[in-house]
Amino acid sequence: MFGLGTQELLIILFIAFLLFGAKRLPEIGAGLGKGIRSFKQALHEADVKETVEKLETPQEETRAQSA
Repeated sequence: MFGLGTQELLIILFIAFLLFGAKRLPEIGAGLGKGIRSFKQALHEADVKETVEKLETPQEETRAQSA
């Protein structure tokens, strides 16, 4: 995971614990999780929209040529 080992992750978690406190860490984690989930969903929707546009474009060109 990004080249981070167990020791590095524990150090990062410890620093976050010192900065934000025990009460805020679950809130921050939940917010971060929601943000990542929203970002992935937006990427998926963009891929689907792009695929649909690619599939619709040749049909429109074919209709214009036959008319």
